[in-house]
Amino acid sequence: MPPMTEPSDQDQIARRRLLGFGRHVAGYFAAMVALAIVNMTTAPENPWFIWPMVGYGGVLALHAAYAMGLFEVFARKTSA
Repeated sequence: MPPMTEPSDQDQIARRRLLGFGRHVAGYFAAMVALAIVNMTTAPENPWFIWPMVGYGGVLALHAAYAMGLFEVFARKTSA
């Protein structure tokens, strides 16, 4: 078994981003289920819950890109 090593700063940042994204996905699904239930019990003939789903989904897609590190292209590199 290889010796256990401390995770690097990059590993910790990646793990924190992934956990934050996971929480965001869980919140998204909980909110969308709640909105769909409210919509179907109050006005089933008008599916308005789709609009918040699309809007919030766009924000979720941006968070996914951030969690994958796609925005690091724009970050300034500092030389230490």
